[in-house]
Amino acid sequence: MLNVEDINLTEWTFWERPPAERDAAFRALREYGTPRHFGELPMGAAPPGPGYRALVTHADVVEASRRPQDFCSGRGAISIPDMPAEVHEYFGSMISMDDPRHAKIRRIVSRAFSPRMIQRFEDQVETVAERIVADLRAGRGTGDFVADVAARLPLTIICDMMGIPASAYDTVLDASNVILAGNDPEFVPSNDFDGIMLKLVEAGGTLQDLVQELGRERFGKDGDDLITLLVNANIDGESLSPQELGSFFILLAVAGNETTRNSIAHGLHLFTVHPDQRALLLADFDARVPSAVEEIVRYVSPVVWMRRTATRDTELNGNPIREGEKLVLYYGSANRDAAVFTDPDVFDITRAPNPHVGFGGPGPHFCLGAHLARREITVMFRRLFTAFPALRSGPPDRLLSNFINGIKHLPYTLS
Repeated sequence: MLNVEDINLTEWTFWERPPAERDAAFRALREYGTPRHFGELPMGAAPPGPGYRALVTHADVVEASRRPQDFCSGRGAISIPDMPAEVHEYFGSMISMDDPRHAKIRRIVSRAFSPRMIQRFEDQVETVAERIVADLRAGRGTGDFVADVAARLPLTIICDMMGIPASAYDTVLDASNVILAGNDPEFVPSNDFDGIMLKLVEAGGTLQDLVQELGRERFGKDGDDLITLLVNANIDGESLSPQELGSFFILLAVAGNETTRNSIAHGLHLFTVHPDQRALLLADFDARVPSAVEEIVRYVSPVVWMRRTATRDTELNGNPIREGEKLVLYYGSANRDAAVFTDPDVFDITRAPNPHVGFGGPGPHFCLGAHLARREITVMFRRLFTAFPALRSGPPDRLLSNFINGIKHLPYTLS
């Protein structure tokens, strides 16, 4: 077994290691039995923060998720270093808020997702997936699966939901890539904190400016897109400010795009390297695709972690936690916990039960778009494997990030 003292989740060199080696390190941390403390990287010239406790077991991640009164999100959910609250909300929207503000935003947003609108989105998924398959059929039979398929479907759906014009799709994609770039030199200046922060602010500003301008144009007008519905929503005297609208769009464009995109990309690679699971799925697609989608999300865990902060002295499954301590919930590790999942490192599309936390743990921050993500993954693979039963991927070009388990590029062949 690995010596847990030799494991350092803080260093970028750890996240450059092959996935199997990282999985082995998290296995050792789970077997250690106590949430281990890790340091923080310095933020530019500022000294590093006090560090955090890593929650790596399924039980700890679930328990911390269901107790928002003890483990809050408002002091930082998507950044381990402490940053001003407005920065957290600017990029994280609802996932970086606590009640009552979190409840207000979620209440307004949820009201916009009427049954009629949800049905429209589901119908649109079929239309966009059909168009993607038609373009593949008319193409050269090979290419980058991320650009041609995996990124294209969720981006189109999200932009259509919001009413973003097609001319801005590439702008939205480029900005979301930067926001979730981690330390990847393809998107940000690697190991340059000030340069990375500048790129993040520019990308966030691009998305904020885009949606706020559209919101101003649509205020007081009729329409069935989310921007129009949200800028004109007034629920018991509550409405979204322009900044809240922009932050919600950043959340949709980033979280909604990246989770589905990486599940689809990883899914094709998994079905390529596990031909037995592919054959099992194709033998009875409709019966097996629901559990296959859940297994892809469990196995991949597109979002690696989220942070919480203890609001008081308490304990977590017998481990004392002090007020103000940072906790990082490692979803990918929880989803490989042998205490919950039999043969957790095996990709098994018939796995049942499958209580993964790939969409977040229980509680107020469970993913609002989980239903839509499941729908997109299901429809895309149905269309792909019906049209191209021999579709295969090559080796993935992985994103250098400790936050997103991403694939930047994925070569494919249709036959």
